[in-house]
Amino acid sequence: MSEYIIKGGKKIEGEVEISGSKNAALPIIAATILNAGKTTLYNVPNIHDTQMMFEILKKLGGSVIKKSNKIIIDTSKINKYEIPEDLMRQMRSSVIFVGGLIGKHKKVTFSYPGDCDI
Repeated sequence: MSEYIIKGGKKIEGEVEISGSKNAALPIIAATILNAGKTTLYNVPNIHDTQMMFEILKKLGGSVIKKSNKIIIDTSKINKYEIPEDLMRQMRSSVIFVGGLIGKHKKVTFSYPGDCDI
């Protein structure tokens, strides 16, 4: 077990950069489908789940541009309503695209989400 010993008498100061939240970013990324235009997001964590969300958007016809701490998503050309099975099976949360696609196209085709051995 690690321990920290703090001896008083000296002021502690500094800066800490907090990374973005995956659980906040994933539904926002999925909701960009309903915007049907450009959406700019900041501080999106660079992890497998967000990368898979971006790949699904691209397969549906959207574009994703990454510039340092900024992500520009353009969903104005999304014209598909089928989430590719190979990408759907890479993470459970890919199912959150369903609502946006139904809202846009009034239909959606998708497979069982993956990354879970239930």
